[in-house]
Order: sequence, then structure tokens, then C-alpha cells
Amino acid sequence: MSYTAQLTDAAQAFHERMFPGYVSDFLRTDPEFIERFDNFAFDDVVAATPLLDDRKRFLCWLATCIGCQGIDEFRGMVNAALNVGVDPAAIQELVYQATAYLGIGRTFPFLKAKNEIFEGRGIALPLPEQATTTPDEPSRREGGERAHVAAIGEHMRGYYDKGNPDYPQIAHWLVDNCFGDYYTRGGLTIAEREMCTFCYIAAQGGCESQLRGHTAANVQCGNGREFLIQVVSNNVPFIGYPRSLNAMAVVEEVTGKHE
Repeated sequence: MSYTAQLTDAAQAFHERMFPGYVSDFLRTDPEFIERFDNFAFDDVVAATPLLDDRKRFLCWLATCIGCQGIDEFRGMVNAALNVGVDPAAIQELVYQATAYLGIGRTFPFLKAKNEIFEGRGIALPLPEQATTTPDEPSRREGGERAHVAAIGEHMRGYYDKGNPDYPQIAHWLVDNCFGDYYTRGGLTIAEREMCTFCYIAAQGGCESQLRGHTAANVQCGNGREFLIQVVSNNVPFIGYPRSLNAMAVVEEVTGKHE
């Protein structure tokens, strides 16, 4: 006799919102697994993270999938995000921005997947322009400094000239490229961009020093301790406990100093 998954009403309702009318074949092949995963991810976790509306929740999940290189789950979650009303520009922007934190070698498959899904759903590409800086260096630097200060704090003003003299280009590029090319764009707020950055870094692991800096930046942007605890909790099903606990330890360390 085959086993029938015992899904909670809340898990079933959430899944239906993500994928209307879709019945996963895993219910046939792996019903016990789906029972436990869906009840956890789409009932327990959702219920425990009320500060995250649909937009924030799915942005976190998508950024986390990119950070941990979960391309297959990313594909599903792009469709789910669109189904619950997350706008295409926001999804596109978090993929673009991930390049600054993961490199093109790891973001390229996600860029292709995003395009395939968008065009498959009739979303015309390219999307409307989101750039607020021009490609010349003065524009990128000026906009990048504004975004850098807005995201991290006033102490970042003048960062362009504060790099190590042995490799000053890194500080230049951080302002011009990371912030000037990405954080200045539309589609996401600065607070949402920092939330996504926190998720990229936490999901890839091994970058706790940078995670501390971006935890503080999230606090600066209004994403405080309770919010970040819920972000980490929200992402547990997608990156597991070791990286989640490492991220939670950083949140505890940093927010104890800032709040």
C-alpha cells in the first residue's frame, strides 16, 4: 500500500498559492519526504516569520538559492515568486546584484534561468531600464558613494580614497562597481538590496567577516535584529542548519553592539 503524505492545511494552502493547481510528482515518489519538508518550510517556517511579507520572503529565498547555487530550486521559486506577485524587475535586480558578491561564474546560470522563465511566461525582455548612473566613472563613483553611505553609514564617505595603497583599485571598484553599478539601480530599495546581500553571503558560507559588515549595514537600513533573525529562520529549509546557525551567531554578535 502506498503512503499518502499528511500535509497540514497551512502547508497545502501556501503551496497552492505558489503553484496553483500543480501536484508534485514527489508526492508519488517521495511522499514521506514531501510531507516533512512542506510542513516544515511552508507551515512551521512561514508561521514563525511574520515580519516577512510575500515580497521579502521570496526575495530572501531567491537570493539564498543563488548563494548556495541551488539552480533547480531557484527555477521553481522564480515561478512561485511571480505567482504571488513579486514583480519581474525585483527578481532581475537580485540576480544582477549577486554578481558583485558571487562572481559571474556562479551567477551566469541563474541569469540564463531567469531569462528562460520570463520569456516562457511572456515577460518581454529586456525589462524597462533601471540604471540611474551612466557608464562613465564620475557618474558611477558619485552614485556609488551615495548608495554606499545610504547602505552602510556615513563612515563610508570617501571610501574610494581609503583603500590599501598596494591595491587601491579594490576600494575604487567597490564604490564604482558594487555600489555604483548595482545598488544605484531601481527595482529594489537599499534595504531590500542589503537584505539580499545578507542572504547571498550567509548562503555561500565561509564569509563571516563580510557577513558581519552587512549585518551592521542591514541594521543601518532599518532591518534590525528581530527582522534578521526571521530572515535567517526563513532560509533554514534552503541552506540547512550549519550555515543558518553561523549566520545567527553573526546576527547575535553584531546586533548586540548596534541595538
